Amino acid sequence: MFQEQTEQTANRATDSSGVAVAGAANEYLTFRLGKEEYGIEILKVQEIRGYEAITQIANAPDFIKGVVNLRGIIVPIIDMRIKFRLTDVDYNQFTVVIILNVAGRVMGIVVDGVSDVINLTADQLRPAPGLGSVIDTEYIMGLGTIDDRMLILSDIEKMMSSSDMGLIEPSTN
Repeated sequence: MFQEQTEQTANRATDSSGVAVAGAANEYLTFRLGKEEYGIEILKVQEIRGYEAITQIANAPDFIKGVVNLRGIIVPIIDMRIKFRLTDVDYNQFTVVIILNVAGRVMGIVVDGVSDVINLTADQLRPAPGLGSVIDTEYIMGLGTIDDRMLILSDIEKMMSSSDMGLIEPSTN
């Protein structure tokens, strides 16, 4: 049974040339922000690094911590805990920076910790809740459920291209 599932996943994830196809979009890197667990598409993740010294940029919004030099590329670093208005922002040994490649732009996000990589099937995905104008769910792709865990699946491309972030040009799709 396990081998059969693995083969099905492998068949969905790549075509005959080994190129990733749409089925692979169901793989998410999960991370923690405060007490909540979030997921972003694994195809957007370039690498995971420990939190290190960041060069601050004058007059940047609070959630933009600054920039780092990553092998010759200047990478803006966004603290998602500040962006999501979490109260206790503590930098410790679990704090990591997820380096993303979103729409051809490299950027990093600071999170409380990385959990794992999971594959969600269609029956584990739920649409984003309709909360009206009370809570902004524009950047939530949906919710993922695994056993007793609930993941908030973030549309990182939409978030980074939003007017308040402005880190990438909005897609024309």
